[in-house]
Amino acid sequence: MTRPLPLPADLPAEADDSPPPVRVSWPERAPQVDARALPADEGAALFVQVWQREPHVLPLADDELQRLAAWPQVVEVPGGRTLIRQDEFGDYLLIVLEGVLLVERTVPGSKPMRLAEARTGDMLGEMSLLDSGSRFSLVTTVGTCRIAVLQAEPFHRLMQEEPRIALALMAALSRRLSLRVRQLSARLGALLSPA
Repeated sequence: MTRPLPLPADLPAEADDSPPPVRVSWPERAPQVDARALPADEGAALFVQVWQREPHVLPLADDELQRLAAWPQVVEVPGGRTLIRQDEFGDYLLIVLEGVLLVERTVPGSKPMRLAEARTGDMLGEMSLLDSGSRFSLVTTVGTCRIAVLQAEPFHRLMQEEPRIALALMAALSRRLSLRVRQLSARLGALLSPA
């Protein structure tokens, strides 16, 4: 008879001297990274331009796309700023509109591992926005970046007030997550396959 794997609650607790994770909202993080809000019309135009270039999003009518563009805040952030810290709890999603973000993961006792470079159209932080869990990686601006930031509270209101538009955003998030799972599965398959 196969024994089930222990659930996290069944595992023995390890001694951990690190401080507990903290919840960081975008209004707290924005001044720390010198984020400068773009004028609403300029930010919305940039968001629309990026959305329309993406092949894997549900098409929206022009008026719907303009309404979607009004929900996130579009900001410009200088290079070398940490937008997301590993293991913290966050309440916001980032969409890269211009520039490059470095995505890294730190493992105790080793140097940070580069996981990806996020570029125009990429979304980051969606898992924490959806499940309120801790952040998986560290995200830093490589140079000056323009980013759309969607916080949890406006995201929830969007789902209530504009369900069709929220569905398009959720479909985009789902496709991104699916792609990441497929990439992870391919890497895991390569690691597990006999040499």
